[in-house]
Amino acid sequence: MKRLAFAAALLATPAFAEGELKIYHWFDYIPQELVDKFTAETGIAVTIDTYDSNEAMLASLKAGKMGQYDVAVPGDYMVQIMGNEGLLDTFTPSDLSNFGNIDPKWLEVPFDPGRKSSIPYQWGSTAFSVNRDVYTGDIDTLAMMFDPPTELSGKINALDSQGEVLALGSMYLGIPQCSSDRTQLKALSDMLLNAKTHWASFGSDTAKDVLVSGDAAAGMIYNGFSARARTEGANVEYAYPKEGFVVWMDNVVLLKDAPNRDNALKFMNFLLVPENAAAVTNHAAYTAGVMGVEPFLDDAIKNSPENNPPASAPDGQFIAVCDEATQKLYDAIWTNLKK
Repeated sequence: MKRLAFAAALLATPAFAEGELKIYHWFDYIPQELVDKFTAETGIAVTIDTYDSNEAMLASLKAGKMGQYDVAVPGDYMVQIMGNEGLLDTFTPSDLSNFGNIDPKWLEVPFDPGRKSSIPYQWGSTAFSVNRDVYTGDIDTLAMMFDPPTELSGKINALDSQGEVLALGSMYLGIPQCSSDRTQLKALSDMLLNAKTHWASFGSDTAKDVLVSGDAAAGMIYNGFSARARTEGANVEYAYPKEGFVVWMDNVVLLKDAPNRDNALKFMNFLLVPENAAAVTNHAAYTAGVMGVEPFLDDAIKNSPENNPPASAPDGQFIAVCDEATQKLYDAIWTNLKK
């Protein structure tokens, strides 16, 4: 696990120090300048540990990391899972003076109705990108990942993310998420095992880098990562496949037993300032869940094809939260796939 410590040396003196904040976060998902700004404004020293999937974060917390972190940044479905398992603390809108900046469409969300444990961070989509120097044909289908053309076979990176891979696989087969139908589940497992023979790697934190380096000619990827790969020189095109794609929202959650609860709330409130939310968007190339960010956004972000789906694109789907018995079936499919 990467460990990144952010602190402004001039502000670390005991006379100014206002304690610390410990964040469990995705890799490369917040600009250091913004963390430094928070420290400069509050005197709070920030430490960030990183993970590369929702499932890895959950497993780590349940294995003994609870009580060590103040906030984490799970995806939508994982917020619901964490809430169901009693891993989240709650707050009231009055605890955050900037609570009113949250875009209303992200308030009454099914994974945290009324925003009692979380605030929106960024949202985007997950599909795949293809290097157009390698393959020039139609890419409007998830077959590019699961039954690829010869030009891409053996040159594909799959995300190391159970929820997204299984959701995309279900969309490709046209079966519901959280199916308990054994025939459908066997078809999903068989399809994924066959698709794996065409994949070169599993990697989430490297999904952008392998496209930029040319180690992969195609790969499942988050839309912001694809945009950054393109700006770094990779001739890639992000797809909105006809069978569907994943829509997600990452959220900052207040963890149960947070050792620095007040500082956690200060950080969450800080992220609800439009200029600060825009700084994350400009870095990560996704979309903020806060109103008033537009004046602070780079033109490249506003106009990127990754953030502006074509009119022909289908609706995206959030990853579904299965009941415990059904989830075990999907866990078994994933475990077998990763052998």
